[in-house]
Amino acid sequence: MRRALALTALLLATASVSSGATAQNSTPQPLPFDNRIPVARDVAYPGTMTVTVDATNIQQAIYRVKQVIPVAQAGPMVLMMPAWLPGKHAARGEIEKLAGLKISANGTPVAWTRDTVDVWAFHLDVPAGATQLDIEFQFVGATDRDQGRVSIAPNMLNLQFEQVSLYPAGYFTRRIPVSATVTYPTGWTAVSGLPATKQGDAYVYQTTDYETLIDSPVFAGKHYREFKLSDRVDLNVFADEPEELEAKPEQIEAHKKLVQQSIKLFGSQHYDQYEFLLSISDEMGGIGLEHHRSSENGVGPGYFTKWSEGPGSRNLLPHEFVHSWNGKFRRGNDSWTPDFRTPMRDSLLWVYEGQTQFWGYVLQARSGIVSKQDTLDMLASIAASLDNRPARTWRPLIDTTNDPIISARRPKGWVSWQRSEDYYNEGLLVWLEVDARLRSLSRGHKSMDDFARAFFGMRDGDWGVLTYDFADVVKTLDAIQPYDWAGFLTTRLHGVADRAPLDGFTRNGYRLIYTDEPTAAFKSAEKRSGRADFSYSLGLAVGKGGAIGSVTWDSPAFNAGLDLGDTIVAVAGREYSDERLKAAIVEAKVSKTPIRLMIKSGTRYRETTIDYTGGLRYPRLEKIGTGEGGLDRLLSAR
Repeated sequence: MRRALALTALLLATASVSSGATAQNSTPQPLPFDNRIPVARDVAYPGTMTVTVDATNIQQAIYRVKQVIPVAQAGPMVLMMPAWLPGKHAARGEIEKLAGLKISANGTPVAWTRDTVDVWAFHLDVPAGATQLDIEFQFVGATDRDQGRVSIAPNMLNLQFEQVSLYPAGYFTRRIPVSATVTYPTGWTAVSGLPATKQGDAYVYQTTDYETLIDSPVFAGKHYREFKLSDRVDLNVFADEPEELEAKPEQIEAHKKLVQQSIKLFGSQHYDQYEFLLSISDEMGGIGLEHHRSSENGVGPGYFTKWSEGPGSRNLLPHEFVHSWNGKFRRGNDSWTPDFRTPMRDSLLWVYEGQTQFWGYVLQARSGIVSKQDTLDMLASIAASLDNRPARTWRPLIDTTNDPIISARRPKGWVSWQRSEDYYNEGLLVWLEVDARLRSLSRGHKSMDDFARAFFGMRDGDWGVLTYDFADVVKTLDAIQPYDWAGFLTTRLHGVADRAPLDGFTRNGYRLIYTDEPTAAFKSAEKRSGRADFSYSLGLAVGKGGAIGSVTWDSPAFNAGLDLGDTIVAVAGREYSDERLKAAIVEAKVSKTPIRLMIKSGTRYRETTIDYTGGLRYPRLEKIGTGEGGLDRLLSAR
């Protein structure tokens, strides 16, 4: 009986608390913040770390790491795996792939504890008498795409040194000396921006600082070919199959012109030697990542062999090369950090990435890697995609600079209403408008070329970091051509609007129009993405098997209730095909009747109609007037 009364009392007490009554000592108290991780200081680390990597297990995609870190005294110490990585603009270090961590000193195991807030950090106590820590662990690479990017494939790999090393917290990473050695599969060639001496299958890399090591990734592989682009720039190509290495002389000449045109533009080079690392593969994941003295570039098969079929992914190398100047040498002051733990702020990515996007398209045309007409057509697609993005009515461009941290490039269901890293392409449009205004205000005497030379063209050979802020950008523009640049940029960055900023086209001699025939570049983009793109008519894009890949917010497709994940199985009572949907769009324009579709959502089917009679619409740029306009001059080789 007493037991039953006690249970009743407990239930009444619980009900009292849940109904709003105050119970003594019931308010949770916050745990104390663990701030035992030392802040980075600009002092030299006492000793040189060594990193030894066995990268021969390509079948299982496992790197085996042995590392030695000298220590000067006993007591608490924190080891870090790099988290906040330049070029990724967020904490993207693959800590989930570090496994088997064992630390010892003088042959005795040393216990470690992971930090519960900063999970890239490991706390330990260095025992008395120890002069070094001996560390072993494995980096277990992705063997399937659902585990992340595949960086180790049967015939090539992409080793990034942040995957295979730890560093002591409390120091600027540029003050930590390190020496690395990596053993690759027999017969493979390895290339990095960091010089190395080959000893059998091992590459012994030049002793450097830890910041430079992390900025010096490696491409290695069985099928390799080097092309000299200049006395200081190489194109290093790795492929799944040897026939993908067969570049024609005129293709390599275009890459040589990319280097020449870049140097003419900027007037300096911020590297002693630069290595393009290019993989042509459908087995290793694609990539585009900038470094001071190299870049990681991953494209699908056909880069050389299908050159005539369209521009494909040939914008990648111009973009990443520009980053040697913009992003690596000149960097926003809030994105520079002293180590790989300090969070970055990305507020200046509209310069770092937006202007790099601008120069990437300019230089692809100037070099001939992509033709001028294809470049114009690609710019038309960029303009149209942003001009049909209703998210611009609520979310300003500057807020998209937070996207690398918010979403880390995970897929979004409603990109047209959410936005996604628009600082790239809308940043391009802003800089195109800056070019047009410079030309207009100076009566054709000034352009963005003058900005490039003034902002990036100093200190030839210096591959350090020179930071800037918003005021520095405005000051440089004002020195070239006086104008209210602060007000202009503030409006473009912080304002919202119904339409994209297209004055860079209209002021420079072109306007955006839509026709019922896609451009060659548009067709190339459809083929590359595997989608039929009806974004500017129905407001959707359709992938393999009728699967809907995107739906534009407030478009006819949106208003018909379609969304990402639906599949179109039939058009007007017949099995879906891209051509049948195109024909239905054309027919609806004549008949003025809705388009009938059968939709599959999971295991359910439904019939729906799209009330659209506007016909096929594809973007392109139309020349205004006659003669050479500002955009023509911008895309012309120097």
